[in-house]
Amino acid sequence: MSDSLARSREGSKAGRQPRPRVSMDIADIPTYAIGDVHGRLDLLQKAEEAIIRDAEHIPGTKLIVMLGDYIDRGPQSAHVISHIMDPAPEGFERICLAGNHEIVMLDYIDGWASYDDWMTMGAAELLRSYGLDPDHLPLVFRSGAQLDAFIRQSLPHTHIDFIRSLPIMLDTPNVAFVHAGIDPRVPLEEQADDDLAFIRQRFLESPLPLPKLIVHGHTPGDQPDVQPMRLNLDTRAFRSGRLSVARFWQGQVYLFST
Repeated sequence: MSDSLARSREGSKAGRQPRPRVSMDIADIPTYAIGDVHGRLDLLQKAEEAIIRDAEHIPGTKLIVMLGDYIDRGPQSAHVISHIMDPAPEGFERICLAGNHEIVMLDYIDGWASYDDWMTMGAAELLRSYGLDPDHLPLVFRSGAQLDAFIRQSLPHTHIDFIRSLPIMLDTPNVAFVHAGIDPRVPLEEQADDDLAFIRQRFLESPLPLPKLIVHGHTPGDQPDVQPMRLNLDTRAFRSGRLSVARFWQGQVYLFST
């Protein structure tokens, strides 16, 4: 992350509205968590097809939890957002959490992050998915302010409003679902939104015990990272072609990928 983007994050914290946090008991609900999508609608659709097959003989309503980072880097950010705004597959409910890429997109929309900093997040691919040319646009507009105004008015307000509404955490009695992780030094109910969406080393390298199983994405790897009290499902889908899913049901965890 660039120094200027880090500074913009510090400034934007004060201006952001706190995000909702969802609490529910999933003990009797088959729950499927999906890792970082990053513009790969094709992989998300394959993952949903695999989930539907897996749940075919499980009675009752099932839950899909998406761990954030739907946009940037891959080719179909706009299409992914449209897809997750639609109803979940029949027989399922869906909870979509906010990732750091959604938050930085809003920081750009709200004037906290610059165009150049936003581009370092892989946002050029996002603009292309909305029919905008990130290479040509800076040549058309004489000032950065004109460029920013054009992009902000060109992105669908329904998509922006949806991204603003995304909760930052799903908390259950035995599992917490977040995008990036938690600060192990802080009680779960006092976690900062910024940590839940951006944290890495203070979470991944901490020797402190975690309060419950933390299911997250954000830190890419070749395979799901399975640890005693955390599970990382970010398998770099935009590049690897592998989108990972974990099913939680009857005290068991089952992993599969596209």
